[in-house]
Amino acid sequence: MSALSGDPTPEQVAADLTGVVRRLVRRLRGAAPVTGLSPSQRSVLARLDGEGPATTAGLARAELVRPQSMRMTVGALVDMGLVERAPDPDDGRQSVVSVTDQGRRTLAELRAAKHDWLSAALAAEFDPAERRQLADAVVLLERLVRK
Repeated sequence: MSALSGDPTPEQVAADLTGVVRRLVRRLRGAAPVTGLSPSQRSVLARLDGEGPATTAGLARAELVRPQSMRMTVGALVDMGLVERAPDPDDGRQSVVSVTDQGRRTLAELRAAKHDWLSAALAAEFDPAERRQLADAVVLLERLVRK
């Protein structure tokens, strides 16, 4: 932490937290098996898995990218067999994209590898009291992201 003594300022905690979260995300990505998926493809696949089927336009809005870019991302995922398109029941001019069983298996493998790495790192690097502190910090972080 940046503050050597006294209570850290919100700005110090924000800077420290941003840095450590960035490095943790990088380590988690490194622990995942090589799938050939780009970060945007992984993000779209996870979004579809978590939020359900969506149109390409809806995905583009949610991912903050241009519809043309999303069409390319979805097309690549379709080619890999990870998602499929079906006619939109409400608008025949559009299609709805959803995750295939193969896409779910791929996500499960990615998530399991990350979880396994993190669990092993927590077991190797922290004693029970430190793991309790981390668990308490998770509660605070949950509260932070709910706002």
